[in-house]
Parts: sequence; C-alpha cells; structure tokens
Amino acid sequence: MSLVSESGYYKYKKWIIKSKNRQDKEKETLKEIEEIVLKYKRKYWYRTITMKLKQKWISFNHKKVLRIMKKYNLLSVIRKKNPYKQISKATQEHNTAKNILNREFTWLEPFKKIWTDISYLKFEWKWIYLSIMKDMISWEILSNQISDNLELWFVQDSLKDLENLNLKWALIHSDQWFHYTHPSFKIWVEKLWCIQSMSRRWNCIDNSPTESFFGHTKDEIDISECKNLEEVKIYMNNYIFEYNNERPQWNRKKMTPVQYRNHLLNLI
Repeated sequence: MSLVSESGYYKYKKWIIKSKNRQDKEKETLKEIEEIVLKYKRKYWYRTITMKLKQKWISFNHKKVLRIMKKYNLLSVIRKKNPYKQISKATQEHNTAKNILNREFTWLEPFKKIWTDISYLKFEWKWIYLSIMKDMISWEILSNQISDNLELWFVQDSLKDLENLNLKWALIHSDQWFHYTHPSFKIWVEKLWCIQSMSRRWNCIDNSPTESFFGHTKDEIDISECKNLEEVKIYMNNYIFEYNNERPQWNRKKMTPVQYRNHLLNLI
C-alpha cells in the first residue's frame, strides 16, 4: 500500500473543493438559463441568452453558456428557411429609384438610413401583412403596420408614422415592390425631405437585415390565440416594444436598439 505525500493530499483536497464550487456555480447558471429558455419557449440562441443574463448582472462567457445549453439539451429550435415569396405585380406604370445605399450599411448617426420592407404572417386560414421601418444603425423598429390586404395605404402609414422624427435628407431604402414604386409613396418620401433608394431587382441581400428580422419574428411570435386583426396589432406592438427596449443585440455593443440609439446620439 503506497502512501500519499502531504502536499499531494492537500493538492487533491483543494482540487475536490474547486471542482465542487465549479459544479455549484454551474447549477446556479443552469437555473438562470432554464428560466430564460422556458420563458421564451426555446426561441433564443446562446448569444441572446448571454446578454439576457448580463441584464440580470450575471456575467458569463458566451462559450460557457453554449456548453451548458448543449450539456443539458437547452438549445433553441433551429430556424427554418423562408420559402420563396410570390411577388405582386404592379397594376400601373411605376418608377424605380437608384440604389443609392449600395450596401453601405455602416453609419454613425441614427435616423439617417432606414430600411423598409413587407412580410407575410399566417393568421387563421389566411395571410396578413407586416410593414416595418427599421433604423440601419441602431436596428430600432421605428414604425410597423399590420394589414389583411396589400393595399397601398398600410405601407404609406408606416412612413407617415415617422413624421415626428427629424429625417431630413435621410435615406429610405426598399426593394422594388409596387408599394415603393408607386407615385404616392414617392410623394410621402419627398414630404419628409427624405431620399428614396431601391435594391437591385431580385437581390434580397441589399435588404438582408429586414429579412433577418422577419425570419426571427416568425419563429418567435405566436398569434394563434389572437381573435381578430386588432388583437394581432396589439400583440405585434408589444413584441416590437420588447424588441426595441429589452432585446440586446450582439453587434450593437450588447445594448438594446433604443439604448444603442441613445448612446450614438450622446456621441454627436
């Protein structure tokens, strides 16, 4: 029977204590992660979970959070790819605008470059439509409108909601949907003293951040319990309020869109 040296014994004892402390800390972390995962129904990926923990003053490396989520089977549901959407044809002669944006996504000042786009949402047995205006630098959703048809008014109302903002010489960028090529939309852009820009035809990369927002939105929302369109509007307003004010963004200094907007305005 071999004897263990005194230093070896205490080294082993220290390792046991350290290992137990690490396990206890992991259990505490697991409890916090489980709470967030269950609250948001496995919609968030590990980076968002890390930022949510930081909001609670719990600081962990995102790699550790990913490791724990893998170990305890807490990973979020993988997003499905969006199917190709049928593009509505214009019923009258419209005019397109130049691609002034040209994928220059970087900017230092809010309210100077704005994306706008439309997406489909499945509600009951039919489609409804979501129109948004998204700030290019802060990722804040500045305006949103819900409609059960593709009439021109609901996209124009998204633009009218921006009247109280100082958008002089701001760039309003969109794809070539007939809503944006319609003369009435152009008139409203000019009323706001803005400049219109459009993506190249069949090139969704120019508008990719809005497509990304729509993809996450479709995965995270559940409007099946809404009884009518008005309830859907209330639900979406609440969702977008949470997105703007409570959802930290990894590439925006881990701030929420509103926090990052205010941060940039303070630098000007």
